[in-house]
Amino acid sequence: MKKILVVDDEREILELIHLVLEQAGYQAVSCDSGRQAWDVVQREKPDLIILDVMLPGIDGYSLQTRLSQEESTQNIPIIVLTALEPSKTLFKKFSQVKAFIPKPFKKEELLANIRSALQPQEIPPGA
Repeated sequence: MKKILVVDDEREILELIHLVLEQAGYQAVSCDSGRQAWDVVQREKPDLIILDVMLPGIDGYSLQTRLSQEESTQNIPIIVLTALEPSKTLFKKFSQVKAFIPKPFKKEELLANIRSALQPQEIPPGA
């Protein structure tokens, strides 16, 4: 069973995504701050992270930057889920960001992006 970490400071969003993930057969782990998220990533070793941008303590962009710099976390696929549409351009430079979903989100869109992000990446011949 794939483990997905959800990082969002809105309790209703966390509960909704948790329910959607569990109904779809994923193991959901959640936290509500960027500072806490780093510790949870180290401890839980998730297969995918759903990340909000606006977080208390360490914001989503700073957390993404740290994740991309650490060898142990730089290959975890990330889906950015945010109400801040303009922040999309900030995350484009990170190859591990597989999708950018605006809030409010559609359950089907979220699950389709999760399935896509968890697909094994094709390794080009000769690479």
